[in-house]
Amino acid sequence: MKRIFLSLAAAALCSAAQLRAEEKQPANQNAGDSVRMYRLQEVEVTTTRATPTTPVAYSDIRREEIARNSYGTDIPTLLALTPSMIATNETGIGIGGTAVRLRGTDPTRLNVTINGVAMNNPDSHSMYWYDTPDLVSAVGSIQVQRGAGISTNGTGAFGGAVNMSTDALQTEFGGDASLSYGSYNTNKQAVHISSGLMGGHWTLDARLTHIGSEGYIDRGATDLKSYMFQAGYYNGNTMLKLISFGGKAKTGLTYTGATKEEMRLNGRRFHTEGMYYTSNGPHSYYYMKDGERQRATVDYYDDQTDNYLQINNQLMLSHRFNEKWTLNATGFYTYGYGFYKQYKDARTLSEYLNIPTDVAAGKEADLVREKIMRNHLGGLNASAAYSVRKLDLAFGGSYSYYSCPHWGVLDWVDGLEGSQIGGRWYDNDVDKHDANLFARANWSVAKGLRLFADLQYRYVSYQAWGVNDNYVSEEVGMQPIDVDKQYHFFNPRAGVSYTLAERNNFYLSFAVAQKEPTRSDFTDRYMFAEANTYPSSEKLYDWELGYQYTAPRLSLGVNLYYMKYKDQLVPTGRINDGYDALNDNVPDSYRRGVELSASWRATGWFTVGANATFSQNRIENYTHRVVDYDTSGDVAGYYGYHTVEMGTTRLSYSPKTIAALLLDFHHKGFEAVFHTQYVSKQYFTNYENPNMMLDAYCVTNLNLAYTFRTRSARSVRLGLMVNNLFNTEYESNGYGWSEAYEGTQTDHAFYFPQAPLNVLANVTVKF
Repeated sequence: MKRIFLSLAAAALCSAAQLRAEEKQPANQNAGDSVRMYRLQEVEVTTTRATPTTPVAYSDIRREEIARNSYGTDIPTLLALTPSMIATNETGIGIGGTAVRLRGTDPTRLNVTINGVAMNNPDSHSMYWYDTPDLVSAVGSIQVQRGAGISTNGTGAFGGAVNMSTDALQTEFGGDASLSYGSYNTNKQAVHISSGLMGGHWTLDARLTHIGSEGYIDRGATDLKSYMFQAGYYNGNTMLKLISFGGKAKTGLTYTGATKEEMRLNGRRFHTEGMYYTSNGPHSYYYMKDGERQRATVDYYDDQTDNYLQINNQLMLSHRFNEKWTLNATGFYTYGYGFYKQYKDARTLSEYLNIPTDVAAGKEADLVREKIMRNHLGGLNASAAYSVRKLDLAFGGSYSYYSCPHWGVLDWVDGLEGSQIGGRWYDNDVDKHDANLFARANWSVAKGLRLFADLQYRYVSYQAWGVNDNYVSEEVGMQPIDVDKQYHFFNPRAGVSYTLAERNNFYLSFAVAQKEPTRSDFTDRYMFAEANTYPSSEKLYDWELGYQYTAPRLSLGVNLYYMKYKDQLVPTGRINDGYDALNDNVPDSYRRGVELSASWRATGWFTVGANATFSQNRIENYTHRVVDYDTSGDVAGYYGYHTVEMGTTRLSYSPKTIAALLLDFHHKGFEAVFHTQYVSKQYFTNYENPNMMLDAYCVTNLNLAYTFRTRSARSVRLGLMVNNLFNTEYESNGYGWSEAYEGTQTDHAFYFPQAPLNVLANVTVKF
C-alpha cells in the first residue's frame, strides 16, 4: 500500500511540475481577485474568533509556526506551545493516542472546531486527533481560547476552545512535496498541489499524506493515511468552497500503560496489551512474587489494534453584501467507522451471550474480540455579521444530528468452531440532536472603551438504548441501556475592554457555560439507574481579568481567572457492577490562577518568548471512596466503601505550575527554535495519594531548519526536530485507583513513559 501511495504522489508531483512549466502566468495577473479572495476567506475565520478587542484570554498560532511543526507529529504537540496547555501521548513520540489538557481540564471539556464545525465526538465529547491524520498539514491558522470562550457555530466551550481553519485557497499555481524520517522508524510522505485561480473563478487544492511509526512503546505502531481536497468557486463578493478531509488510522493498543514495577523489570517501553502466557513463548515477562524476581514466558497477539476511518465533508458559502454585511453558512457531514481488536486470555464464555448456553457453560477460553462503532454526523451552521465604525454584530445558529450504533463480535474462540460464535455479544444505539442560537455584539461606546455581550441558547437531546459490553448476571445478561435526556442551556457572556494610548489593553469578562454528561457517565450506571443517580449537567461561572501591552518589539500579558464549577463530574472512587470507575457530581469546585506571557524581539533575527501559569485547582468538602471488598452494601450487595473526608483537596491532573521558554532565531534562511516546558506534579485522583502521581518534569525540544531557493523550485526547506534534547526520563500521563481487602489498601498506578532523545528530519520542496 505504501509503495502504491508513493507512486501516486510522485506522479502527481511530476504532472504538477509540467503543468507549471506550460502555464506560467504573470505575477500580477488577477492581483485584485487575489486580494478579494483572501479578504473573503479572512471573513470566514474572524466570524468565530476573538479579536484584540474581545475580552477573552486567547493565543493565535500562525501559519509559519504550524508549518515548522508539521513533520509528522499530531496537533497537540503544537498546542503545547500556548499558555496553560499540556500535551499527553500514549505511544511516547507525539503520534497516535495524543490529547491535551488546558488549565487542568480534560479533553472532554475542550471544544475543538475546524471552520466552525465541531470535531469533538458527540458521545464521548473528546477529540481523537489521530482519527483525522495529518490534520496539521491542512490547517492554516489556530486560535486557542482559554476559559468559557465565545459562542461559536457549534457547541459551547466548557473550559477552553481550539478553533482551527483550513488553509486558504491559493490564487497561484503551486504545491509542495515533503519527506520525513527519524527515530523509531517514524516517517512521513506528503504531496500537495494547488491549481491557483482558473478562469477567474475556480481553484482546486489537494493533499495526500502517509505517516508511519513503530512508536517508542512496544507494539505502539502507527499507520496513518490521509487526504484533503478543496474546491472553490469565487465570483466577486461570493465564495463557495467544498472541503473534504480525513483518512484511515491503525494504531497499536497502548492505553493500559504500565506500572513502575513493570517498567523497572521489563524496560520503559513495556506494556501488557495483547500479552498471553504460553509455555514456549519467545518473550520473557518479569514480575515480583514474595519479594523475589520471577520469569514467565509469553507471546503477543500481533493484531492488537485500534482501527478507524473518518471522512469529513464541508460545503462553505461566504458572501459579502457590502462593506457592512457578510454571510457565512456551512453544511457538513462526517462519516466514521472503527473497531478495537483485542486478544483476551482465559475469558468466562458465559459472559458472551452470542455463544450458545450449552457450549459456554462452565468454560473459560482465550478469544479475540472486536468492539465496533459506525457513526454519522450531519448538520448546518449559519451566521451573519454586521459591522460599522463603532459596532460589530454577529448572530446565527447551528443544528447537528448524530447517530452511532455500537456492537461487538468474536473473531476467534479457542476450541470453538466459527459456527458456534456467530452474532453480536452486545448491541446498542445512540441518537443525539444538538442545536443552538447565538447573538454577539462588540460596541465602541467611547474612545478606547468597548462593551461586549454574547448570548447562546443550546438544546441537546440524547438517547441511547440496547445492551452495553458489561456482563451483569445470568438473570440480567448484558448491561441494559435506556437513556432519554433533554437539556436546555442558556450561556451568557459579558465584558468590557479599554485601550489606553494604543498599546495598553485592559479587559474584564464574566461568562456562564453548561455541559451535558458524556456517554460513559450515563451508560456505566446500570445498578444505580433505578435509584435516580444519573448525573446532572455541569455548570461553570468564569471570571477573566487581563492586561495586554503591545509594542513593535515587546508584548506583555497577564490574565487572572476564576472558574467556579457547580456539579462538576469527577471520579470519586466509586465503581459500578462491572468495576468501571464512575464520575460523580461534586457540588462545589474551582480553578483559579494567573497566566503570564511575554515576547521580546531583541533584534531582527532573535526573539525571546515565555509564558507561565500558576494556579490552584480545588474540590470543596470532598468525600473520597475506596472500594472495600470486606464489606457489602453500596453496589447490589456486592461490596461497600471505606470513605475519607478530605475537606478541600486538589483536582486531579491539575499542576500548580506550567511554564515555558521559547527562543526563536532566524537569519538568512536559517531557523532555530528552542522550546522548553516545565510541568509540576499531578495527582491521578482527587485523593492526593503520592502513590498515584505524575512527577514534575521539564522537557526541551529544538527545531532547526534551513531554507534556500533553486532554479527549479520556489524553495527547499531542510529541517530537523530534536525532541527531548536533554534525554529527560518522564511520563506525560497516567491513571490509577485504590482498593482495600482484609484491612490493607492497595494502590494501582499506570504510566505512559515518553521517549528519550529522538529526532525527526524533513525535506520540503515547494514548486
